[in-house]
Amino acid sequence: MLVDAYQRPIKDLRISVTDRCNFRCSYCMPLDHYEWIDKKEILTFEEITRFAKLAIELGVEKIRLTGGEPLVRQDLPLLIEKLAALEGLHDLCLTTNGALLGERVQALKQAGLRRVNISIDTLDAEKFKQMTKRGDLDKVLEGIFAAKDAGLAPIKLNAVVERGVNDDDIIPLVEFSREHGFAMRFIEYMDVGNSNNWTSAKLVSKKEIIEKIHSRYALREIGRDQGSAPSVDYEFADGRGDIGVIASVTEPFCGSCTRLRLTADGKIVTCLFSQLGHDVKGLMRGGATDEEVRTFLSSIWQKRTDRYSDERLTALNSASYYPKNHRKIEMISLGG
Repeated sequence: MLVDAYQRPIKDLRISVTDRCNFRCSYCMPLDHYEWIDKKEILTFEEITRFAKLAIELGVEKIRLTGGEPLVRQDLPLLIEKLAALEGLHDLCLTTNGALLGERVQALKQAGLRRVNISIDTLDAEKFKQMTKRGDLDKVLEGIFAAKDAGLAPIKLNAVVERGVNDDDIIPLVEFSREHGFAMRFIEYMDVGNSNNWTSAKLVSKKEIIEKIHSRYALREIGRDQGSAPSVDYEFADGRGDIGVIASVTEPFCGSCTRLRLTADGKIVTCLFSQLGHDVKGLMRGGATDEEVRTFLSSIWQKRTDRYSDERLTALNSASYYPKNHRKIEMISLGG
């Protein structure tokens, strides 16, 4: 089993298939102007599949496709079909903003997609437009229900919670998910990338989120799926579903992180908050054998010492944390 410097195994691979996105969410890509990755630098489906196969041979069991917005990548079902056929892959998921899902979900399901995570930060149409700068809530809702009708399961809804922005949407989102049988996941507002002007004043902690929900609907803690999932999950005492909270800021889970990331332009990244990536595209396009690529990936993972969220919490508690002092890869090119 391939493990890193802290004995964390490699199990999950998150693949960004594009840095393009049809939204401009404030916590991810608050920029109207962005220097897009040149299309010739984006990994081909064949290159992505080759890397995924080698990662699976080293221990990866789950793959999640991200972006940018993955559904703006042309012919995405062709990639899903290639990945779904890989021996040893136990789970294949897509994270999307849902805006294009309604028109494409059948092709995705037929290609082998098993489940989907959909971002939806509010059920207020005007607020939704403000938060995404160009999103149409009706199209996202259409995509959510199309995924349900197509039989994708489970369907998880993700909401990043910002104080003074959408913290009053927590209960409406909980009630929506309970009514329709979706699993709701709330995410603490994080200092991803360098452009979102993160401040702890806008953070709504996991503790606050759970207390707000529990005051309306009694909860029982389940814990982290398989002990390593980013979300701490809770079930409703009345049996009507579950919710979870990803608390990277206030309750870091670096010690159990098993996630490897591959950027759209072929960089291996070992942490969501990394400052740099390792160029595997150049290796593959330069004629490297499978064994050479495996050795390259193994070496990177074995040296992995990332524990950024643990370090951030320590700095926050000592009032010595300044996010702009730590340059990070932008979320739009890295994926969630």
